Amino acid sequence: MTTKPSPAFIASSWVALGIGMLCYNIGLGAAHNMELNEKGYYFTILMFGLFSAVSLQKAVRDKMENIPVTPLYFGIAWVATILSLLLLVIGLWNADIPLAERGFYGIAFVLSMFGAIAVQKNTRDVKQADKMSMHSKNTNTTL
Repeated sequence: MTTKPSPAFIASSWVALGIGMLCYNIGLGAAHNMELNEKGYYFTILMFGLFSAVSLQKAVRDKMENIPVTPLYFGIAWVATILSLLLLVIGLWNADIPLAERGFYGIAFVLSMFGAIAVQKNTRDVKQADKMSMHSKNTNTTL
């Protein structure tokens, strides 16, 4: 049985996602020594990472709940998530920016990924808890 996440956890998940994405993108906008194509690279990695992390979390959760997930999709979700992290590390390793700025982008990226996973988990938990609550109410009214 899935319990509904607390409003505090739901809010903190959205805040983590928002702060991570906002800080990462503000950092990109404020980076005067980066060319536009570099900024596009880092923005694309963020979007790719968020999508792949949510996709992986969904696939893992589906498997746990015995919802069919093809091995191909499960593998692609893992590869995409690892690839997004690897591309960020490679980009930052080779970037001509101070070490503190590299760390800033890395932490904002990871915070964004955590927030996206938590938001997706909460969304699914709320939906499942509401569905079970409705089912319970319908069962009680028919008795």
